[in-house]
Amino acid sequence: MPRKDKERQKEYMKQYREDNKEKIKEYHDNYYRNNKDKFKQYVKNNPESKKESDKKYSSSDKGLKVGRISKWKERGVLSDDFDALHEIYIGTSNCELCDVELTEGKRTSATRCLDHDHTTGEVRNILCNSCNAKRR
Repeated sequence: MPRKDKERQKEYMKQYREDNKEKIKEYHDNYYRNNKDKFKQYVKNNPESKKESDKKYSSSDKGLKVGRISKWKERGVLSDDFDALHEIYIGTSNCELCDVELTEGKRTSATRCLDHDHTTGEVRNILCNSCNAKRR
């Protein structure tokens, strides 16, 4: 197949997937539902592949977001819209009390924290780890 045809086919498939998201999702959901045993057997026979896949997902943007929101819920944070709360959390670059630049990753005094009332679950601020520890 000439290069031009490959490019045209690639563009067509991209557009098709975009236009048929729901149809494709339904197909995949049905396939999984009808082949659960096959998937379970694969995971059982390929633990390293599953471990690698989980590690890759948990370090992706989506995996990190899901992990954070899950931890917030475990810790009693209440919100009507966790997606919007996460966007605010990610978009906050400085501590709302001391104005230090917030960091990600290894826990330091400047690591970004979601401050909330432990009794009501209400979110108060996005703070550095140092200010968050003082407010408990």
